[in-house]
Amino acid sequence: MSVAKLQLVDIKMTKQPPIKPSNDAYLPLVELNNVCKSYGEGKNKASILKNINLSIKEGEFIAIVGFSGSGKTTLISTIAGLIQADSGDVLKQGKPITAPGPDRGVVFQNYSLMPWLTVYENVALAVDQIFKDWPGDKRKAHTEKYVKMVNLGAAMDKKPAELSGGMRQRVNVARALAANPDILLLDEPLSALDALTRGNLQDEILSIWEQEKKTVILITNDVDEAIYMADRVIPLNPGPDATFGPDFHVTIARPRDRAALNHDAEFKRLRAEITKYLMDIGMAKALDVKADKIVLPNVRPNTSTDWKLDHSALKLEQEHLGRPRYLEFSKVSKSYPKPNGNGSVKVVDGFDLKMKKGEFVSVIGHSGCGKSTVLSMAAGLSTISEGGIILDNREVDSAGPDKGVVFQAPSLFPWLTAFENVMLGVEKVYPHARKSEREDIVEYYLARVGLGDSLRKKAGDLSNGMRQRVGIARAFALSPKLLLLDEPFGMLDSLTRWELQEVLMEVWERTHVTAIIVTHDVDEAILLADRVVMMTNGPHAKIGKIQEIDLPRPRTRKALLEHDDYYAYRESILTFLSECDHTH
Repeated sequence: MSVAKLQLVDIKMTKQPPIKPSNDAYLPLVELNNVCKSYGEGKNKASILKNINLSIKEGEFIAIVGFSGSGKTTLISTIAGLIQADSGDVLKQGKPITAPGPDRGVVFQNYSLMPWLTVYENVALAVDQIFKDWPGDKRKAHTEKYVKMVNLGAAMDKKPAELSGGMRQRVNVARALAANPDILLLDEPLSALDALTRGNLQDEILSIWEQEKKTVILITNDVDEAIYMADRVIPLNPGPDATFGPDFHVTIARPRDRAALNHDAEFKRLRAEITKYLMDIGMAKALDVKADKIVLPNVRPNTSTDWKLDHSALKLEQEHLGRPRYLEFSKVSKSYPKPNGNGSVKVVDGFDLKMKKGEFVSVIGHSGCGKSTVLSMAAGLSTISEGGIILDNREVDSAGPDKGVVFQAPSLFPWLTAFENVMLGVEKVYPHARKSEREDIVEYYLARVGLGDSLRKKAGDLSNGMRQRVGIARAFALSPKLLLLDEPFGMLDSLTRWELQEVLMEVWERTHVTAIIVTHDVDEAILLADRVVMMTNGPHAKIGKIQEIDLPRPRTRKALLEHDDYYAYRESILTFLSECDHTH
């Protein structure tokens, strides 16, 4: 089924019993009937939401799985009363929502705190405004209750600049709850946090939901988060004209245990069904076929030891694959001086790993465990304090085009086109090639990552996902000996991340370049790698465990979810990460 047809499917929510005006008990707490919202005028008018229908009971926890451009923030802002729908009804207990109100607490992805106020004062700001008729001691006790509820009692007098990202988001949650709202609206409040902090905050929100009996609407791009937290999961199909998909009811008993979910048949079924639905609606467009019409020229990069030979280096010679110790980390350590100048701290301590040529390794661990430091040393971007790194029989002592690096935020020149950004590197690596050959190399890889129709667009005009595609194309176009990926999809929503993982695997299958990816995403680590290297917490981080991933290639996410061994690998890694969590 095409994307266009899929997007026309408007599966409406199950209708509630007929409303009896004389009795509010029959009313849903929140109801949206045929809600539509557009932005702009005339030719520039863009339809964001179309015929949105939703009915939520009091005390229900709803997760709406929304992705970039699907209208999720527009939806939550409409329910909050921050913007008005063009048509349709937005109702709370049968009455139209026409403006913001303290009965609806909103927590957005970005922290909107007053930097000059303490944690207590930020929360008290809302309490003093809403409950101005209360005596001062009652307002003070009320404020302190909610600060302590989000486990910030010890940080009550700290200012936002002294808090971590997770702690700042806790303040936002406390402030929203302190207003005693009927409904808590959470617009991707955890998406910018690392996996460990995210998991802890999920549990705190669930604990508060159980205690306070609030109705919660959570917008998320994380399927696991949605299933773990919600009673119902509803996909918001990508816009324009975004509509709801079908309801997925979560019948798993509460309280839910993350480790136990890995063995739960209902969790696995829901996870596979929701993932399949989202991938079908979002990834129906196949990769650009133009790439198959472009032939890579027979020219070696100047980073190859025999680049003057007249043979293609762009397609790796298969007999070289599997060569042992092609990349070797020998007891590598990295120390940094302490801020006070008194000695140093060893961040990475004795990282020891041997990789075969053509092998793909994932490095995973909690924030601050030195994953990116290891990658930076392998790229020659950071000096090695102890030990050494050998690549293709030569010591790594500096950066160079033989090591292609893709960072979380690709460093593109915004005033240059996608083509020009990739060509900058290709001209350095193939100075001996003809101009037409260099152009073919650039076009081939941009087409491979699905940008065949966007070659001439300036990088500044591209979405985050498209810019990351340019970064991936540039790395592969250099035909490096080693491809290093530092959380390349960390800033992207789940759907874009899944799509780019498929792109990465498709291009890697053609080159079999030796590759390392640093990630905090367990599923990404398993999907991409031959081995998953798990690091202990820093400082003095080292390899704690290595998990071989014996799954057939080429791999797809859908096939992975159906493979018998997938959940065993997943449990192995999750168990290790849980044991490394020394924050409890």
